[in-house]
Amino acid sequence: MAEPVWIVGVGMTRFGRHTDLSVPELTAQAVREALADAGLEQRLIEAAFFGNTTQGALEGQLMIGGQIALRGMGFERIPIFNVENACATGAAALHLAVNQVRAGAVDIALAVGVEKMNVPDRERAMAVFEGAYDVSDPAGLSATLTALGGEVDNSGAGKRSVFMDIYAAMARAHMNEFGTTQRQIAVVAAKNHRHAMHNDKAHHRTPLTVEDILAARPLSFPLTVPMCAPITDGAAAVVVCGQRGLQRLSGSGRGVRVLACAVGTGVERSLDASDQHIIRLLAGRAYEEAGVGPEDIDVAEVHDATAFSEIQLTELLGLCEPGGGGQAAETGVTTLGGRLPVNPSGGLESKGHPLGATGLGQVYELVQQLRGESGVRQVPGARVAIAENGGGFYAGEEAVSAITVLGGV
Repeated sequence: MAEPVWIVGVGMTRFGRHTDLSVPELTAQAVREALADAGLEQRLIEAAFFGNTTQGALEGQLMIGGQIALRGMGFERIPIFNVENACATGAAALHLAVNQVRAGAVDIALAVGVEKMNVPDRERAMAVFEGAYDVSDPAGLSATLTALGGEVDNSGAGKRSVFMDIYAAMARAHMNEFGTTQRQIAVVAAKNHRHAMHNDKAHHRTPLTVEDILAARPLSFPLTVPMCAPITDGAAAVVVCGQRGLQRLSGSGRGVRVLACAVGTGVERSLDASDQHIIRLLAGRAYEEAGVGPEDIDVAEVHDATAFSEIQLTELLGLCEPGGGGQAAETGVTTLGGRLPVNPSGGLESKGHPLGATGLGQVYELVQQLRGESGVRQVPGARVAIAENGGGFYAGEEAVSAITVLGGV
């Protein structure tokens, strides 16, 4: 039996455009909130894991980003590890912090993720995504996308990152196999925009109808702009501890148990072998570690970089049957008030997607849900929650995925 680990403090900035704040300033906001939430003095943090993916490319801050971002707060002498793992960076930082505590190396650890992607040169920000697939084989990427989604005329589509073409190809493959419709994808987007209305830390809080979303500017068929995550700045932080750490906290009665924290890398498989998809395999491992099954999940936050992704992820996580994700959204299963609410925060489409902070932002939402502190967005009686945070592209699927299962207080 693994040593128990608890999340005892969470903090998050508002996600959005923060042109007036630096990476260290965003970091400090999230970390201070997490420390206050835990009732913890900063000096008790024994190790920190700092997640960021774009500061090197956009600002030229390399190698010691975490040390620089945290030093202004007075973090010195402790080990600070810099974490980069595509869009799963935040969850990977949490995974490392949890295992540092579980191994007994420290009693209390900090995971923090931050991104400042809204820079004056937007083309430079968009170009960052070009590094999240095998850059030595662009022809291979093109061939994979054609094999997945067929040839499509996107000549009239707007500017977009390469990942919108990747997600669009995956969506078309799903549509061809299961009959998923563009309207079902729009239903997911409308749901998440509606959820975000009540999240004061979300990037976009304006509700949109299904018709609004279908009529919006196209990016790459079947995706339109409101179906996709915006370019976002923000930070999120999580404090974790073990049994000895709990005894040193004043706010330990609000701790949420980490039931599972699994990270995996994409597998070499044929494109139609969905039973071997990394997320399906990783979910099985996470459920086994947590001692629960998909039927036990009360609320989920999944990596909906596009609305289609939510449909696919609910299936791969076993929250509905293969091919049933679109119908689950259409019939209200995954909305607040439904049997299994997904992305009550608004998801990446509406809450926003500051790459290195996204996974920790998901955990921020789920910890609040399990504590019963989500206000209008509260899922009644939530006891078990799951987050999936993935990124990069590798042979038809995510290059990396992280799945976290949490148990309530």
